[in-house]
Amino acid sequence: MPGLGGARDPHARSRRHRRGLRSFSTRAVALVGVIGVATTTTISLRPAPAAADAKSDQAQITQLGQRIAQDGAVVQQLVVSYDRAQAHQAAVEAQLAAVQAHLASDRRTEARGNRVLRQLALNSYMSGADEDAALALFNSGDTNSQVTKQEYMQVASDGLDNAVDAVNIDKQKTQAAETQLRSAQAQAQADVLKLADARQAAQTALTNDDNLLAQVKGNLQALLAAAAAQRQAAELAEEKAMAARAAQAAAAQAAQSQAAAPVTVSFHPSPGSYADPLRAINGLSPERIDQGVDYSGYGPIYAIGDGVVLSTVNSGWPGGTFIAYRLSDGPASGLVAYAAEDIDPRVTVGQSVSAGTVLGTMYEGPEGIETGWADPSGDGNTMAMDAGQFSGANSTAFGANFSQLLASLGAPPGILQNNPPTGSLPPGWPSW
Repeated sequence: MPGLGGARDPHARSRRHRRGLRSFSTRAVALVGVIGVATTTTISLRPAPAAADAKSDQAQITQLGQRIAQDGAVVQQLVVSYDRAQAHQAAVEAQLAAVQAHLASDRRTEARGNRVLRQLALNSYMSGADEDAALALFNSGDTNSQVTKQEYMQVASDGLDNAVDAVNIDKQKTQAAETQLRSAQAQAQADVLKLADARQAAQTALTNDDNLLAQVKGNLQALLAAAAAQRQAAELAEEKAMAARAAQAAAAQAAQSQAAAPVTVSFHPSPGSYADPLRAINGLSPERIDQGVDYSGYGPIYAIGDGVVLSTVNSGWPGGTFIAYRLSDGPASGLVAYAAEDIDPRVTVGQSVSAGTVLGTMYEGPEGIETGWADPSGDGNTMAMDAGQFSGANSTAFGANFSQLLASLGAPPGILQNNPPTGSLPPGWPSW
């Protein structure tokens, strides 16, 4: 009948809804599998470690790095699963909205059918079946018209009943689909909340691991710093002990020779001449040539010749001693010589010295001594360093020149590490 021709359409929509429900069920099963994998991964919050030693802290840092990488992978998986679950929840809610819209359409169709039935019943009641305007064309008195009228009424009644039945059936199916989708929506919401909790727990564990790694690294740095301080203190104590033993040995030797370490001795070279500054060193042994010349042994060290003391200490040198003096006569007049490292100074800044003056006492320390040409300022630098000849483990031209000077005075020369030595001497520099 007019207005009821669309009553069959809801059946097609109901079939689409059923296919959508089957598709949703398949996706829901897959999602539950993903959630199962993600939520069964256990990430616990670890307590901070107690301070141990450097080796155990380094091992723990390695383990924490591996654990952070693993936790990061879990967090990433949970983020992906959470995003998928949210997308699925949105899809379910969209399907639910479509089903609800279809159900509302079915209800409107049913209401229209009911209004038509009520109108037909009212017309039939008020005017009688023979006077119904819809049947006016059958009002002739012949028998055929009456039969035709009855057949039309029967067909119309059956068609209307079928249409109403179809609407009711479709409404019931749509309501069933709505119930299933609401259940699926609730499950999807629960899955999203579960994944959100798991992701938060994983992120918290990852942050805890990062904080724990920073703490362990801090502990390790503190342990290494403490160990370095202990080693430095032990080395300093050992140097002092060796210096004390050397001083005791020198004092005993002086007592035996009845010479109480005089500042000057009865040695009077002619003016402008130089003397071997290492002539009184016991166990003198030459070592490498670098910025100057290295020696080991113990005993008094003299000045090469006449001069004035410029400095006696410099913390940049091992042992802290750097005795620099400017020569005032001879071939090297105006140049500055130095004796440094394991020496106990016996002179003061500004003091005049000669070849018979003891600059200091060499003790059997860990470094020995080094002697050579110093910067004219006497500030602790050497001529080799000023000229850029020294790189840390090589013989220099200035060191080789001073070794030749000592050899010319009777001392054993140093040992070249590279030949020729690095660099060259300035024009006019004395040779020996």
